[in-house]
Amino acid sequence: MEESLSFRDEWGHRVSAVLSTAPQATAVVILCHGFHSSKNSTTNKTLTRLLNERNLSTFRFDFFGQGESEGLFEDITVSLAIGQAMAAADFLAARGHRRIGLVGSSFGGLVGILTTARRADLSCLALKCPVVDFAEELRLEFGPDEMTSWKATDTIPNLLGGSERVRMKYHLYEDCLRHVAYEPAARITAPTLIVQGDGDEMVPLHQSRRLMEALRGPKRFDLLPGADHQFTRGEDFRAMTQAITDWLSVHLTPSQTA
Repeated sequence: MEESLSFRDEWGHRVSAVLSTAPQATAVVILCHGFHSSKNSTTNKTLTRLLNERNLSTFRFDFFGQGESEGLFEDITVSLAIGQAMAAADFLAARGHRRIGLVGSSFGGLVGILTTARRADLSCLALKCPVVDFAEELRLEFGPDEMTSWKATDTIPNLLGGSERVRMKYHLYEDCLRHVAYEPAARITAPTLIVQGDGDEMVPLHQSRRLMEALRGPKRFDLLPGADHQFTRGEDFRAMTQAITDWLSVHLTPSQTA
């Protein structure tokens, strides 16, 4: 059963969400989408189906300025996204959910790491090609000249391939510098899975390797040969979603965690 909901973050912004309740739910999983995506991404909807089949509910939501949530996308920051993920966990806890997991995809992975590092009530974490240092990724993606242009104009190239520049406040980059996740990750003891392809063209592989070293709890790194950032090949996408589903099922199902 799917229920459209909304909640407010600490700044009063309305956040759009969908709670998909499994028939015999044992736990709920927060799904954090990637940059310039939405709660209804292919990954989120596929994971919802797979997790519901394992009696795990899902709670997917749109970050600030994306999907159906309030705000202008050009104003997004990591700080805002963390605040909304924290509010999502608070919302579920207030509704009586006591066993909560979290999945983060790319940018949502950064948010998931930083959120889990701040909370003791998240039972496990699964990360799909997680960004760990977004500032570094942006520098690598744009190069020095484009970074200078961004600072001067508050615009960036269209990441979706269009020719016209897109408004994006340079404050995002400045905020990213304050939210590098390696040190916070050392506070995470919840079981954590990382899934990434060795052909990822967006997120540097060294970030996941360093993240793996920093994590202190049970952990596993699934590196898929030839897989790109979007897991474009069907077999790669199936392997990624299955690995995440299995990990969450093991660590959120009472019979498995007792």
